[in-house]
Amino acid sequence: MSDQLSHPDDDTSHAHFAHGGPRRTPYARSIFLVVFAVVIAAIAFTGEALGHHRAGSSATISVTGSGTVTGTPNTMSFQIGVQSIAASAAAALDANNVKMKALEASLLKNGIVKKDLQTSGFDISQNTNNNGTVTGYTAVDDLNVTTHDLKNAGTAIDAAAHVVGNGIQLSGVTFSISNQSHFLAEARAKAMKNALTEATQVAKGGGTTVGRIVRVTDQENNGSTGIVLPYAQVAARAGSSVPVETGTQTINVQVSVVYALAS
Repeated sequence: MSDQLSHPDDDTSHAHFAHGGPRRTPYARSIFLVVFAVVIAAIAFTGEALGHHRAGSSATISVTGSGTVTGTPNTMSFQIGVQSIAASAAAALDANNVKMKALEASLLKNGIVKKDLQTSGFDISQNTNNNGTVTGYTAVDDLNVTTHDLKNAGTAIDAAAHVVGNGIQLSGVTFSISNQSHFLAEARAKAMKNALTEATQVAKGGGTTVGRIVRVTDQENNGSTGIVLPYAQVAARAGSSVPVETGTQTINVQVSVVYALAS
């Protein structure tokens, strides 16, 4: 018995310390596993997010392409009016009303449609001399006129000049294409083709190729033709149809296109 008391390090004690410390309880082991699982999940989520970011980010190229087509105008617009001068405002207005009615009747007789006549200006003003004294009154009445009958447009203007006389005012003539859908479609197709050509050339120079379209911005720029025909020219041509030359009109479309580049 004395030998057992003097040697406390028996076999049981050796077995206890050989495991390097106290054993983990089931509760501690569960906490460890939960923390480990959370860490692994966080790493996996971060990796997936980075993977999506890399996949979604790609190089792009922005180019501008333009397309132009030419058409023949089929619509003519002009502003025509009458002017009367009299000693009183009422007299000037009365005289002008007579001329305006004659003007409208002449236009309607020569191919202009009633719905294409629109009053654009009306004014009665005092006339004064250098001393500020009122010498009379001037009445002015203007019409905006649109016609699709270009063959008779010159005749209509000439007839109006004869009816009104020296009181006529013609401020300008412009031409346009009433329905531009076909021309715009053709111009857009050219613009997109030119944009792709430019993008392909730039990409090739950079050692890559053009991919899908990311964004397109369309801009229209409708050109117009027009002449200004003062009354003096109309009067000089009185007695014959006023020559009307429609010329051509250009329609331009510009597109800004962003392409993705192949990785």
